[in-house]
Amino acid sequence: MTVDHLNQLLLICSLVLLSAVAAVRLSSRSGLPSLLIYLGIGVAIGQDGLGGIVFDNAELTQVLGYAALVVILAEGGLGTKWKEIKPALPRAAALSTVGVAVSVGVTAAGAHYLAGLEWRQALLIGAVVSSTDAAAVFSVLRSVRLPGRLTGVLEAESGFNDAPVVILVVAFSTAGPVEHWYLLLADIALELAIGAAIGLAIGWLGAYGMRHVALPASGLYPIAVMAIAVSAYAAGALAHGSGFLAVYLAAMVLGNAKLPHAPATRGFAEGLGWIGQIGMFVLLGLLATPHKLLGDVVPALIIGLILTVVARPVSVLTSLLPFRVPWQEKALLSWAGLRGAVPIVLATIPMVNDVPGSETVFNIVFVLVVVYTFVQTPTLPWLARRLRLGEGEEAADLGIESAPLERLRGHLLSTSIGPSSRMHGVEVGELRMPKGAAVTLVVRDGSSFVPSPSTVLRHGDELLVVATDPVRDTAERRLQAVSRGGKLAGWLGTDGAAGRRVRRHGGR
Repeated sequence: MTVDHLNQLLLICSLVLLSAVAAVRLSSRSGLPSLLIYLGIGVAIGQDGLGGIVFDNAELTQVLGYAALVVILAEGGLGTKWKEIKPALPRAAALSTVGVAVSVGVTAAGAHYLAGLEWRQALLIGAVVSSTDAAAVFSVLRSVRLPGRLTGVLEAESGFNDAPVVILVVAFSTAGPVEHWYLLLADIALELAIGAAIGLAIGWLGAYGMRHVALPASGLYPIAVMAIAVSAYAAGALAHGSGFLAVYLAAMVLGNAKLPHAPATRGFAEGLGWIGQIGMFVLLGLLATPHKLLGDVVPALIIGLILTVVARPVSVLTSLLPFRVPWQEKALLSWAGLRGAVPIVLATIPMVNDVPGSETVFNIVFVLVVVYTFVQTPTLPWLARRLRLGEGEEAADLGIESAPLERLRGHLLSTSIGPSSRMHGVEVGELRMPKGAAVTLVVRDGSSFVPSPSTVLRHGDELLVVATDPVRDTAERRLQAVSRGGKLAGWLGTDGAAGRRVRRHGGR
């Protein structure tokens, strides 16, 4: 590649990115899933489109797709709240194991008997589409406000189920029949255990290091956090464990560790996640050949209908049998099994391994994902409202930026009072900050001033709080509690739960 070629490539890539960013705005207004627009961009610049770019490198697509998935899972893990996901772990684990097995079996049987595919192709498609897509789920959950227990289940399932599905797809893509199914199950369990152990260990060590080392520039913190998360994937994969599970768990530990510059880190990770999604979908659109898809439209529609109407609901009902889950939540979980880039990336594995009929598998999966994403994603908010599972506006957690003051052995905390924060109307003295912490500056309407204990805080205010190292966590918890529960938070407890109890008792 020459410098001239590099200039042309940079121009094309920047134009594609700008088009994709504009597409996000279009999708948010129209309700059309953005991933379909990204795929459309890839198809439009491909060999059957206006660009005429010929691209058929399935192996490169698989490698870059894996890299994008690592970034997307890291971004999702950083944004996952432990308090929401903790109660959902048993249900998410059941959906990611028992649910995957049921989904593969039901979908493969339907693909064989109703769509006329050979058993190997049917099993490959069943395995490929049984994984819910982390990018699609995280994207939808940004706009659909669901109860925390459901959000936790969906986030954890999408983060966990990639690992067993990848193992199944690789096993079905090897030459010869899969023998000794119990050994395959043991291999899946071992890889999950190795990935979980490595992810949790690297996440804890990384969080400990980030909290005790003051870096010379704030911009280094997001880079270091993402590097730690990616290293968890690499270490897990090299140890023959689940790298995808490792990166998700490591990022989740880091995201809940109250690291310095946490909001900036999440913003940086979200930007990388968007780049990963855009690049992955556009590349998959390039790999697809539209004129070759037409012959596989009918089988894709049949298999997609089986997956959506039969396999996913049966897998949810079977997995959740040991748990007391209301039927409304089961119905939403059944419809929220969103597919996206993950199944299409996994469909490149048999192509790389030269499995007979692998191109048919890829075409069916591509059409299935496009059609049923168009159907499921826009209707999910409507279904949540119909089932009365959508939550109204409530006080959200306060985003607190932390910068370590190494020589002073303290921390500078900064936060903004959002439109739903119950800190509005609270006097600075009523915050009851711990000894060793104080609100030192308030920025309001572009002007800054040193507050007095009687200064009343308002929506839109930005606060600067200086806290010594021993009370840093206590000060942050106190700010979060007042944001959720108001000035009475803490009188009946230590967090926002007190405020909620006050409101419930007061309404009787």
